[in-house]
Amino acid sequence: MINPFKTKKGLGRGLSSLIGDSEVSDNKTTISISSIIRNKYQPRKKFEQESLEELTSSIKERGIIQPIIVRKSDQLVDKFEIVAGERRWQAAQKAGLHKVPVVVIEADNLKSLEFAIVENVQRKDLNPIEEAEGYKRLIDDFNYDQEKVARFIGKSRAHVSNCLRLLSLPQKIIEYIIDEKISQGHAKILVGLDNAQLLAEKIISKKLSVRQAEALIRITKANKSTIKKSKDSNILDIENQLMEKIGMRVYVNNKKNNSGTIAFEYKGLDQMERLIQIIKNNY
Repeated sequence: MINPFKTKKGLGRGLSSLIGDSEVSDNKTTISISSIIRNKYQPRKKFEQESLEELTSSIKERGIIQPIIVRKSDQLVDKFEIVAGERRWQAAQKAGLHKVPVVVIEADNLKSLEFAIVENVQRKDLNPIEEAEGYKRLIDDFNYDQEKVARFIGKSRAHVSNCLRLLSLPQKIIEYIIDEKISQGHAKILVGLDNAQLLAEKIISKKLSVRQAEALIRITKANKSTIKKSKDSNILDIENQLMEKIGMRVYVNNKKNNSGTIAFEYKGLDQMERLIQIIKNNY
């Protein structure tokens, strides 16, 4: 069994440099495919089916050329956990293989996660959310900071920071990113906006480019600023008092004849039910 992390480190040099080509050829073995389990730290959740079918066909015809990297499971006896090569493992199962070539390495949980990130980020197999979740796990579970993550993957700290910020978006927008309905470029400009989800839906329905989306956001911000400036200070005070009282955004539209509307912005059914209950209790 080999330890690929003794002296070599960093994504930029690739998987082969982390292990070493000669060491791979010397430590290759064949094991039952049923003794292999998925990497619990695998950041990749979505595998493109067409690509997987192509790999399955290739394996049926030529077998597995590059061995799967595994480590001994720390939880299950006689099982090996994938460190790198999950697509090959999935395709091998589809191809009906009973045994597969592997390289067994020494790797703790941190190294297993690092290795999985190396394989996927370098090959650009992760969507932006999977990439961000991989970085977040390094930070949350293994005490990395953003600077250390950046050094490890060979990218800028700004890249890491921008990736992580995507996780602050509403869940629906995160799903849009995963489903490739909006790009990472679109998502970056939506971070921190109160009306991010509404804007995301406009981007999708109107098929806006990133530049067009930026223009839409500028116009939206300018309109909101104009409305806010034109409001009477007393009306703004009422909005703020109501917002503090009920815990959600309130919009008061007071016309010249002193008629108008009051709108409450709720986020989720729980807030809507709370608002209804407040009204029922007071009237």
